[in-house]
Amino acid sequence: MAKHISMIDLFAGCGGMTAGFIAAKGYKPVMAVEWDLHAAATYAVNFGESHMRWGDIAGVKNDEIPSADVIIGGPPCQGFSNLGTRDVNDPRNKLWKEYIRFVRHAQPKTFVIENVDRFLKSSEFALLQAEVREGGLLEEYELSHGLLLAADYGAPQRRKRAIVIGSRIGKIPLPDATHGDGNPIGLKSWRTVRQAFEGKGLADKPQTTALPASTITVFGQTVPGRFKSDDLHIGRTPTALSLERYAHIPPGGGRFDLPEELLPNCWKKKATGTTDVMGRLRWDEPSVTIRTEFYKPEKGKYLHPQWERGSDGHRVDRPITHREAALLQTFPDTFEWCGTKIQIAKQIGNAVPPVLAEAIAKHIKPYIRKAQ
Repeated sequence: MAKHISMIDLFAGCGGMTAGFIAAKGYKPVMAVEWDLHAAATYAVNFGESHMRWGDIAGVKNDEIPSADVIIGGPPCQGFSNLGTRDVNDPRNKLWKEYIRFVRHAQPKTFVIENVDRFLKSSEFALLQAEVREGGLLEEYELSHGLLLAADYGAPQRRKRAIVIGSRIGKIPLPDATHGDGNPIGLKSWRTVRQAFEGKGLADKPQTTALPASTITVFGQTVPGRFKSDDLHIGRTPTALSLERYAHIPPGGGRFDLPEELLPNCWKKKATGTTDVMGRLRWDEPSVTIRTEFYKPEKGKYLHPQWERGSDGHRVDRPITHREAALLQTFPDTFEWCGTKIQIAKQIGNAVPPVLAEAIAKHIKPYIRKAQ
């Protein structure tokens, strides 16, 4: 039987990246670190509480860091300042120094960083590049980096993310795309919103606006949960004005489809830009990026794709639900959740789509196996 590939997930959130690596088979988490209680609780109910460290990453002592074959996760970037200031004592670099500390002590064969697309132009990335040069703290590692589109790896979502693969077992390139737009030669077609939703029993009108009234104890703390995926199909109670606005938005449309009398003053004064707000998804395309406030149509193209009226006059004038957002992020149906509605929405929006993480995990696995 092949030896497990041990992994550490830093800034783990609810565990989207771990979910993908476990789905790729052969990986075993030996430590995860997350400071947000509810995200850490979601991770714990899905992957185990014993190896999850809830709290500040700086509180993990050097001698508590286990060795591991791979470290995954990406520290938040607070500033994205110009590259002129590369002061390692800059407080914005604190979390990056912690990440580097873990790599130095765990000595992984590889590490994988996922972050927002602007990361590759940030001072934090410049710091990382400096550390892999001769004399740097990570000089034995080589980096591959670039922007990956989640839709190119099987997610029904146009989510663009910066990916960095560091390796001390020979340079590992970024994985090739497995999907493409249209009917690409040698690739599968992009997955669509329709494919993500179909067969899931998603009611057009959710029966409730609230999560079930239940709590569990995790890390000695009482938190809302644990909620099944179907518990997340919760609606909202939009105003009559909101419903009137929704009704004017066709698939792929947005605020520019609203008649003058339905425009709020802030949009009347802003004739250009922010084209996605108050937008409606298209059934047969991937969704836009799922962010943390996907339940608010004024934040993006998050209206349900069903607009054209059939013979029954059917139309779905509402934003997508938490359940639908989790499906667009490719969380498995078996995934369970902890937290309030807002906290779970943040977990969903901040997560790495598990199928993107799975594609990366499958790609780097042969390199790690060869070096084991």
